[in-house]
Amino acid sequence: MTQDDGLDDGLSDDALLRYSRHLLLDEIGIEGQRKLLASHALVIGAGGLGSPVALYLGSAGVGRLTLVDADTVDTTNLQRQIAHSQARVGQRKVESAREAVLALNPEARVTAVALRADAAWLDTAVAEADVVLDCSDNFATRHAINLACVRHAKPLVSGAAIGFDGQVSVYDPRLPASPCYACLFPPESAPDEARCATMGVFAPLVGIIGSVQAAEALKLLAGIGTSLAGRLQMLDARRMAWSEIRLARQAGCPVCSPGTAPG
Repeated sequence: MTQDDGLDDGLSDDALLRYSRHLLLDEIGIEGQRKLLASHALVIGAGGLGSPVALYLGSAGVGRLTLVDADTVDTTNLQRQIAHSQARVGQRKVESAREAVLALNPEARVTAVALRADAAWLDTAVAEADVVLDCSDNFATRHAINLACVRHAKPLVSGAAIGFDGQVSVYDPRLPASPCYACLFPPESAPDEARCATMGVFAPLVGIIGSVQAAEALKLLAGIGTSLAGRLQMLDARRMAWSEIRLARQAGCPVCSPGTAPG
Protein backbone atom coordinates (compact mmCIF):
# COMPACT_ATOMS: atom_id res chain seq x y z
CA MET A 1 0.00 0.00 0.00
CA THR A 2 1.40 3.43 -0.93
CA GLN A 3 0.25 7.01 -0.86
CA ASP A 4 -0.55 6.57 -4.56
CA ASP A 5 -3.38 4.26 -3.49
CA GLY A 6 -5.04 7.21 -1.77
CA LEU A 7 -4.77 5.46 1.59
CA ASP A 8 -3.48 7.03 4.77
CA ASP A 9 -3.06 3.61 6.33
CA GLY A 10 -1.10 4.57 9.44
CA LEU A 11 0.38 1.07 9.59
CA SER A 12 4.08 0.30 9.82
CA ASP A 13 5.85 -1.53 7.02
CA ASP A 14 6.03 -4.62 9.23
CA ALA A 15 2.28 -4.45 9.90
CA LEU A 16 1.51 -4.02 6.20
CA LEU A 17 3.50 -7.16 5.49
CA ARG A 18 2.30 -9.16 8.48
CA TYR A 19 -1.39 -8.48 7.88
CA SER A 20 -1.24 -8.32 4.08
CA ARG A 21 -3.64 -11.23 3.61
CA HIS A 22 -6.23 -9.41 5.69
CA LEU A 23 -5.63 -6.17 3.83
CA LEU A 24 -6.39 -7.95 0.57
CA LEU A 25 -9.89 -8.77 1.80
CA ASP A 26 -12.36 -6.05 0.86
CA GLU A 27 -14.37 -6.72 4.01
CA ILE A 28 -11.35 -6.04 6.25
CA GLY A 29 -8.78 -3.93 4.43
CA ILE A 30 -6.87 -1.12 6.13
CA GLU A 31 -9.81 0.15 8.17
CA GLY A 32 -10.77 -3.27 9.51
CA GLN A 33 -7.18 -4.07 10.44
CA ARG A 34 -6.91 -0.75 12.24
CA LYS A 35 -9.97 -1.68 14.28
CA LEU A 36 -8.41 -5.01 15.22
CA LEU A 37 -5.15 -3.36 16.24
CA ALA A 38 -7.06 -0.92 18.45
CA SER A 39 -9.23 -3.58 20.12
CA HIS A 40 -9.08 -5.49 23.38
CA ALA A 41 -10.23 -9.10 23.72
CA LEU A 42 -10.75 -10.78 27.09
CA VAL A 43 -10.26 -14.55 26.91
CA ILE A 44 -11.41 -16.61 29.90
CA GLY A 45 -9.66 -19.97 29.79
CA ALA A 46 -6.30 -20.88 28.23
CA GLY A 47 -6.90 -24.57 27.60
CA GLY A 48 -8.40 -26.46 24.68
CA LEU A 49 -10.62 -23.66 23.42
CA GLY A 50 -8.50 -20.80 24.67
CA SER A 51 -5.42 -22.07 22.82
CA PRO A 52 -6.67 -21.57 19.24
CA VAL A 53 -8.56 -18.45 20.32
CA ALA A 54 -5.42 -16.82 21.72
CA LEU A 55 -3.21 -17.88 18.81
CA TYR A 56 -5.60 -16.70 16.11
CA LEU A 57 -6.53 -13.42 17.79
CA GLY A 58 -2.91 -12.62 18.51
CA SER A 59 -1.64 -13.55 15.06
CA ALA A 60 -4.53 -11.74 13.34
CA GLY A 61 -3.59 -8.46 14.98
CA VAL A 62 -5.94 -7.94 17.92
CA GLY A 63 -3.98 -5.23 19.66
CA ARG A 64 -4.53 -6.30 23.25
CA LEU A 65 -5.29 -9.73 24.69
CA THR A 66 -6.04 -10.51 28.31
CA LEU A 67 -5.75 -14.23 29.05
CA VAL A 68 -7.26 -15.53 32.28
CA ASP A 69 -6.74 -19.01 33.76
CA ALA A 70 -5.66 -20.32 37.16
CA ASP A 71 -4.32 -23.70 36.01
CA THR A 72 -0.85 -24.96 35.10
CA VAL A 73 0.16 -26.96 32.03
CA ASP A 74 -0.08 -30.72 32.51
CA THR A 75 1.10 -33.51 30.22
CA THR A 76 -2.51 -34.59 29.66
CA ASN A 77 -3.26 -31.13 28.19
CA LEU A 78 -0.82 -31.54 25.31
CA GLN A 79 -3.11 -33.86 23.34
CA ARG A 80 -5.30 -30.87 22.40
CA GLN A 81 -4.17 -27.61 24.01
CA ILE A 82 -1.95 -26.42 21.17
CA ALA A 83 -0.69 -23.21 22.78
CA HIS A 84 1.35 -25.28 25.24
CA SER A 85 4.40 -27.53 24.89
CA GLN A 86 6.27 -30.28 26.70
CA ALA A 87 8.90 -27.75 27.73
CA ARG A 88 6.26 -25.66 29.52
CA VAL A 89 4.67 -28.44 31.61
CA GLY A 90 4.23 -27.06 35.12
CA GLN A 91 4.09 -23.45 33.92
CA ARG A 92 1.00 -21.30 34.34
CA LYS A 93 -1.22 -21.77 31.30
CA VAL A 94 -1.64 -18.05 30.78
CA GLU A 95 2.14 -17.53 30.74
CA SER A 96 2.60 -20.47 28.38
CA ALA A 97 -0.11 -19.16 26.04
CA ARG A 98 1.40 -15.68 26.19
CA GLU A 99 4.75 -17.09 25.06
CA ALA A 100 3.05 -18.93 22.19
CA VAL A 101 1.23 -15.80 21.00
CA LEU A 102 4.34 -13.63 21.17
CA ALA A 103 6.32 -16.24 19.24
CA LEU A 104 3.85 -15.68 16.39
CA ASN A 105 3.43 -11.93 16.79
CA PRO A 106 5.98 -10.08 18.94
CA GLU A 107 3.94 -6.88 18.55
CA ALA A 108 0.93 -8.29 20.38
CA ARG A 109 0.21 -6.95 23.86
CA VAL A 110 -0.72 -9.95 25.98
CA THR A 111 -1.63 -9.71 29.66
CA ALA A 112 -1.50 -13.00 31.56
CA VAL A 113 -3.81 -13.17 34.58
CA ALA A 114 -3.32 -16.31 36.67
CA LEU A 115 -6.54 -16.47 38.66
CA ARG A 116 -9.95 -18.07 38.61
CA ALA A 117 -12.28 -15.35 37.40
CA ASP A 118 -15.02 -14.51 39.89
CA ALA A 119 -17.93 -12.10 39.66
CA ALA A 120 -16.12 -9.15 41.23
CA TRP A 121 -13.04 -9.47 39.01
CA LEU A 122 -15.13 -10.00 35.89
CA ASP A 123 -17.22 -6.90 36.59
CA THR A 124 -14.09 -4.76 36.22
CA ALA A 125 -12.35 -6.72 33.46
CA VAL A 126 -15.36 -7.09 31.17
CA ALA A 127 -16.03 -3.36 31.32
CA GLU A 128 -12.58 -2.72 29.83
CA ALA A 129 -12.89 -5.22 26.93
CA ASP A 130 -14.37 -4.87 23.45
CA VAL A 131 -15.27 -8.56 23.19
CA VAL A 132 -15.28 -11.42 25.68
CA LEU A 133 -14.57 -15.04 24.79
CA ASP A 134 -15.79 -17.75 27.16
CA CYS A 135 -13.36 -20.66 26.87
CA SER A 136 -13.98 -21.87 30.41
CA ASP A 137 -15.05 -25.33 31.50
CA ASN A 138 -17.60 -24.88 34.25
CA PHE A 139 -21.17 -23.68 34.55
CA ALA A 140 -20.63 -21.18 37.39
CA THR A 141 -17.92 -19.29 35.51
CA ARG A 142 -20.00 -19.20 32.34
CA HIS A 143 -22.90 -17.58 34.17
CA ALA A 144 -20.63 -15.08 35.91
CA ILE A 145 -19.14 -14.09 32.54
CA ASN A 146 -22.59 -13.77 30.99
CA LEU A 147 -23.86 -11.61 33.85
CA ALA A 148 -20.93 -9.20 33.49
CA CYS A 149 -21.35 -9.04 29.72
CA VAL A 150 -25.05 -8.18 30.03
CA ARG A 151 -24.32 -5.57 32.70
CA HIS A 152 -21.71 -3.84 30.55
CA ALA A 153 -23.33 -4.52 27.14
CA LYS A 154 -20.32 -6.44 25.81
CA PRO A 155 -20.60 -9.15 23.12
CA LEU A 156 -19.84 -12.64 24.40
CA VAL A 157 -18.51 -15.43 22.18
CA SER A 158 -19.19 -18.72 23.93
CA GLY A 159 -17.88 -22.16 23.04
CA ALA A 160 -17.99 -25.62 24.60
CA ALA A 161 -16.63 -29.02 23.66
CA ILE A 162 -16.77 -32.46 25.25
CA GLY A 163 -16.38 -35.91 23.76
CA PHE A 164 -17.16 -35.50 20.07
CA ASP A 165 -19.76 -32.75 20.58
CA GLY A 166 -19.20 -29.01 20.36
CA GLN A 167 -21.29 -25.86 20.35
CA VAL A 168 -20.67 -22.19 19.74
CA SER A 169 -22.75 -18.99 19.72
CA VAL A 170 -22.59 -15.25 20.23
CA TYR A 171 -24.63 -13.51 22.92
CA ASP A 172 -24.75 -9.80 22.14
CA PRO A 173 -26.64 -7.63 24.64
CA ARG A 174 -26.25 -4.64 22.31
CA LEU A 175 -28.90 -6.20 20.06
CA PRO A 176 -32.48 -5.94 21.41
CA ALA A 177 -33.50 -9.39 20.17
CA SER A 178 -30.32 -11.23 21.08
CA PRO A 179 -30.64 -13.70 23.96
CA CYS A 180 -28.02 -14.06 26.65
CA TYR A 181 -26.42 -17.30 27.81
CA ALA A 182 -28.93 -17.56 30.68
CA CYS A 183 -31.84 -17.53 28.21
CA LEU A 184 -30.61 -20.86 26.88
CA PHE A 185 -29.12 -22.28 30.08
CA PRO A 186 -31.07 -20.90 33.08
CA PRO A 187 -28.89 -20.53 36.19
CA GLU A 188 -31.33 -22.47 38.34
CA SER A 189 -31.19 -25.56 36.14
CA ALA A 190 -27.45 -26.20 36.17
CA PRO A 191 -26.60 -29.56 34.57
CA ASP A 192 -24.02 -31.98 35.93
CA GLU A 193 -20.55 -30.70 35.12
CA ALA A 194 -18.85 -32.71 32.37
CA ARG A 195 -15.08 -32.41 32.51
CA CYS A 196 -12.48 -33.56 29.99
CA ALA A 197 -10.67 -35.41 32.77
CA THR A 198 -13.59 -37.81 33.22
CA MET A 199 -15.40 -37.64 29.87
CA GLY A 200 -12.56 -37.26 27.38
CA VAL A 201 -12.47 -35.00 24.33
CA PHE A 202 -11.60 -35.55 20.67
CA ALA A 203 -8.42 -33.52 20.17
CA PRO A 204 -9.31 -31.59 16.98
CA LEU A 205 -12.79 -30.72 18.29
CA VAL A 206 -11.52 -27.96 20.56
CA GLY A 207 -9.51 -26.59 17.66
CA ILE A 208 -12.58 -26.43 15.45
CA ILE A 209 -14.81 -24.78 18.06
CA GLY A 210 -12.07 -22.44 19.27
CA SER A 211 -11.33 -21.37 15.69
CA VAL A 212 -15.00 -20.52 15.14
CA GLN A 213 -14.93 -18.48 18.35
CA ALA A 214 -11.87 -16.59 17.10
CA ALA A 215 -13.56 -15.97 13.74
CA GLU A 216 -16.70 -14.60 15.40
CA ALA A 217 -14.64 -12.33 17.65
CA LEU A 218 -12.64 -10.95 14.73
CA LYS A 219 -15.84 -10.28 12.79
CA LEU A 220 -17.33 -8.41 15.75
CA LEU A 221 -14.19 -6.35 16.30
CA ALA A 222 -13.74 -5.47 12.63
CA GLY A 223 -17.46 -4.84 12.10
CA ILE A 224 -17.88 -7.30 9.25
CA GLY A 225 -20.38 -10.00 8.31
CA THR A 226 -23.20 -11.34 10.45
CA SER A 227 -22.46 -12.84 13.84
CA LEU A 228 -23.93 -15.98 15.39
CA ALA A 229 -26.10 -13.88 17.72
CA GLY A 230 -29.47 -15.61 17.98
CA ARG A 231 -28.10 -18.87 16.58
CA LEU A 232 -26.49 -21.84 18.31
CA GLN A 233 -24.21 -23.92 16.11
CA MET A 234 -23.70 -27.53 17.21
CA LEU A 235 -21.14 -29.97 15.83
CA ASP A 236 -21.23 -33.76 15.94
CA ALA A 237 -17.64 -34.57 15.01
CA ARG A 238 -18.41 -38.29 14.67
CA ARG A 239 -20.27 -37.46 11.46
CA MET A 240 -18.67 -34.00 11.01
CA ALA A 241 -22.23 -32.66 10.83
CA TRP A 242 -23.25 -29.14 11.88
CA SER A 243 -26.76 -28.29 13.02
CA GLU A 244 -28.24 -24.96 14.06
CA ILE A 245 -31.05 -23.84 16.26
CA ARG A 246 -32.51 -20.34 16.46
CA LEU A 247 -32.44 -18.65 19.84
CA ALA A 248 -34.75 -15.94 21.14
CA ARG A 249 -34.50 -13.70 24.17
CA GLN A 250 -36.64 -15.14 26.96
CA ALA A 251 -39.15 -12.78 28.50
CA GLY A 252 -38.60 -14.21 31.96
CA CYS A 253 -34.80 -14.39 31.85
CA PRO A 254 -33.45 -13.35 35.27
CA VAL A 255 -30.41 -11.73 33.62
CA CYS A 256 -31.39 -9.92 30.43
CA SER A 257 -35.17 -9.50 30.36
CA PRO A 258 -36.41 -5.88 30.37
CA GLY A 259 -36.62 -4.45 33.85
CA THR A 260 -34.13 -6.94 35.25
CA ALA A 261 -31.10 -5.47 36.95
CA PRO A 262 -28.17 -7.91 36.53
CA GLY A 263 -26.40 -8.71 39.74
